[in-house]
Amino acid sequence: MGENSKPGPKPKVTDEELLNVFRDTSDPVLSTAEVAEQVALERRSVLNRLVSLRDEGRLDSKKIGGRNTVWWLHSDEESA
Repeated sequence: MGENSKPGPKPKVTDEELLNVFRDTSDPVLSTAEVAEQVALERRSVLNRLVSLRDEGRLDSKKIGGRNTVWWLHSDEESA
């Protein structure tokens, strides 16, 4: 097996687990890298999932220069 090959299924992170990263922090915004540090997904996978959650209206985001984006819970999600 290759160095990156792992037996068994890939770890699955639910949308709620991703959203809980935002609910469980006192920070007003989080970067993609900060979210990736909290879940068992690579940064690119986290970015794709955060974009999907934004498109669903569950997160908001803002580009802050270069390729950096910050994310926060949409107001409807804060009380969920």
